[in-house]
Amino acid sequence: MTRTVREALEQVSGPGIPDLDALEFLLVAARPADVQEIFEAADRVRRQHVGDGVLLRGIVEFSSYCGNTCSYCGLHGGNAELERYRMSGSEILDSVGRIAAQGIRTVVLQSGEDARVDAAWLADLVSRITGAHDMAVTLSVGERPRADYGLWREAGADRYLLKIESSDPDLYASLHRERTLETRLRCVQDLFDLGYQVGSGVMVGLKGQTLGHLARDIRWFAGQDFDMIGIGPFIPHPQTPLGGEPAGDVLLTLKAVALTRIVTRNAHLPATTALGSMGRDYRPDGLKAGANVLMPNFTPLRYKKLYEIYPGKRCISEPVGACAFCMAGMAAGIGRFIDFSRGDSMKRPHARGRTAAAPEKTPA
Repeated sequence: MTRTVREALEQVSGPGIPDLDALEFLLVAARPADVQEIFEAADRVRRQHVGDGVLLRGIVEFSSYCGNTCSYCGLHGGNAELERYRMSGSEILDSVGRIAAQGIRTVVLQSGEDARVDAAWLADLVSRITGAHDMAVTLSVGERPRADYGLWREAGADRYLLKIESSDPDLYASLHRERTLETRLRCVQDLFDLGYQVGSGVMVGLKGQTLGHLARDIRWFAGQDFDMIGIGPFIPHPQTPLGGEPAGDVLLTLKAVALTRIVTRNAHLPATTALGSMGRDYRPDGLKAGANVLMPNFTPLRYKKLYEIYPGKRCISEPVGACAFCMAGMAAGIGRFIDFSRGDSMKRPHARGRTAAAPEKTPA
């Protein structure tokens, strides 16, 4: 069936689950005028549903230890060449203080899936952060028992980020040894049940990923209730099984961001650091394609370069917090402004009891 970009956009923009063929058609679109039409449609949806403000989330990468063997990630447990670290509680609290001093009201505490991160220790840190600062706490420490999630929620954690990288069970299995998508989704359901604002996301350009996979990821997001969705390009790390694979395509990544904005409407979408680490900084392009979040890094300089998920990461030699200042200029350069609110979920009502629906399997 012959269709135009405008017709395909109409098929994915309405209520209900978007048309899968239309999503794939839009992902394939390559003519500059067609791509621009997609980006402009996403920008209109972004302006209508989340406004012109760009939210800042200050990241602290507090441990580079990881027990997983994900084939795309430089932190994977089999990488013996990586110098590992764990920050102390006082170092983390000092970093959080730097975030608060710049008026940023969300901290993201992120690590590898480090089994030695004690649940009670992290709960105490969360409690101390929320007691000292008027800010939201986002955790991103991977798959943990439901009891741990509950302990952190009671301590004051507001949000949790747990990316899935692909919603297709077979593709997921090809990238993760001894890990299943089913377990990942069970953790997502636990987080929903406990009342977290939940973020997830996928990577574009992974080995074995097709446009069909990506279209189904986007359609799956449309049927979920995620509060934040991160989409970034795959960047190969030489000390991983996928180190010799090509990087993900920037244009395809931007189209995936745009279509995710269109189908989810009011989810918070970051212009990811990976988009800023692809030869030039594509984060302004991400903002113009529907994103509304930037994530300045407040990890202490001596640790920042060691948290090497992928090589060539932007701003690893910049003074701590310096990129928060340049982000104000980035936003102003495209006619936007920095929003210093907490930037809580736009989903209304935000309540317990949401359900993580099982994703579709891509047909063989």
